[in-house]
Amino acid sequence: MTTLSAPDRLLAVLASFDHEHPALSLTGISRRAGLSLTTAHRLVGALTDWGALERDADGVYHVGLRLWEVAALAPRGLALRQIALPYLEDLYEATHENVQMAVRDGSEVVYIEWISGRSAVGVRIQVGARWPLHATGVGLALLAHGDPAFQEAYCSRPLAAFTPHTITDGARLRRALAEVRRTGVAVSSRQVTDDALSVAAPVRGAVGTVAAAISVVVPEHDAQVPALIPAVRLAARGISRALGWQPEARAELDTDHPPRRARMDR
Repeated sequence: MTTLSAPDRLLAVLASFDHEHPALSLTGISRRAGLSLTTAHRLVGALTDWGALERDADGVYHVGLRLWEVAALAPRGLALRQIALPYLEDLYEATHENVQMAVRDGSEVVYIEWISGRSAVGVRIQVGARWPLHATGVGLALLAHGDPAFQEAYCSRPLAAFTPHTITDGARLRRALAEVRRTGVAVSSRQVTDDALSVAAPVRGAVGTVAAAISVVVPEHDAQVPALIPAVRLAARGISRALGWQPEARAELDTDHPPRRARMDR
């Protein structure tokens, strides 16, 4: 049996908390972290003293505000959200539907912002939630503009299904990614729930690389995709410009030095 290092044990305690387990007893932390009760008690005490965990009146532990303070320093977290929020709010006002923003972390998307109205279709996400790249509009937008070698590796792996409409075939996923690159938007229909459709577009940083993706999620049965696409594109372009992207300058560079097309575009 592999012995965990001290940092690994601390991380195991923090990793025991997730969206399904936002509050845990000491015993629950011990069990989920795979640590003895004595070790868990010592580590939880240290983390509570530092502010990474908080203990309520019932003796139940929650993630502490000190972690939020540290996480707010992440360039792909709060800073990106603050820049994007005015454009996301405009997109919400134009649609009064779910508006989301996500970044890629490995083979998953992590949602960093979500705006929803009372009458918007139900979605299975919240800020901090993770989903596989192939199953969401934002994920397809991010994957389509990722490294070609990573795309190929992802398309060759088993793909999890959440509804009968989830893309689970690598060849179909490759075609979908090519379509995203051709049109500049990703349309994902009924992949996570049977009643929702999302239209997503990539957000580019100062040097033109894709830093995030945004989407609007609407009821599938009456989705007006042609009307949604310009609105999502406009919001994504606004955020990209706010991040320093200059498409005109990029176009001039591309004209002078045409890039080789990635193999998956052929």
